[in-house]
Amino acid sequence: MKFTVDKQEKYTLIKLDEDKLDATIAPGLKSEFVNLSTQGVGNLVLDLSATKYCDSSGLSAILTGNRICTENEGILVLSGLQPMVQKLIELSQLHKILDILPTQHEAIEFIMMTEFQKELGAEEGEV
Repeated sequence: MKFTVDKQEKYTLIKLDEDKLDATIAPGLKSEFVNLSTQGVGNLVLDLSATKYCDSSGLSAILTGNRICTENEGILVLSGLQPMVQKLIELSQLHKILDILPTQHEAIEFIMMTEFQKELGAEEGEV
């Protein structure tokens, strides 16, 4: 599996450099999500701009990442969805539960805003 990981203070960016997110790639992506979770990573941006095809195994990996982020009180944001991948996510109704933004930059901004709101809420005594 070809991908890059860029760890920042508030989030980690995973850029998948594969044409397909299928049964051959999905297990490696799930493993990377688990690995990052054990390192305390909560917020992830998954950049799929190079991925033109996704199957049910790929969707399963994405949902695993979403669950892991939620358990770590973070969020998973998908960015750069290509038309076929976007269509599959919409057909499976997952666009209703996943955070999806057009670009990597917008996904990062979304995470930063979410973190800012969490910090603001903590300062005001909210949980």
